[in-house]
Amino acid sequence: MYGLIGQMKAKSGSRDELIEILLAGTQNMPGCIQYVISKDVDDENGIWITEIWETKNDHENSLQLPEVQSAIAKGREFIAGFGARHELDPVGGFGLSD
Repeated sequence: MYGLIGQMKAKSGSRDELIEILLAGTQNMPGCIQYVISKDVDDENGIWITEIWETKNDHENSLQLPEVQSAIAKGREFIAGFGARHELDPVGGFGLSD
């Protein structure tokens, strides 16, 4: 498995719009086990994205999907920047098969 946790910063007042765009553009991605978008409770513009994939290649291939490309294009105007980004090696737990 391959995991990724990343922080995105929305432009002031645009977080909910950006989240809607991301949610709409990240459905039905082959190899995706989990894709969770969360609001940062300490930063009104912060978004955290937690991803679990069958393989790193599945994640890389997802970036070429038309729906994901569209979400990136639509969301670009609402993104102020990016924060921390961590690659992970998931080993199991509730919701994941070993």
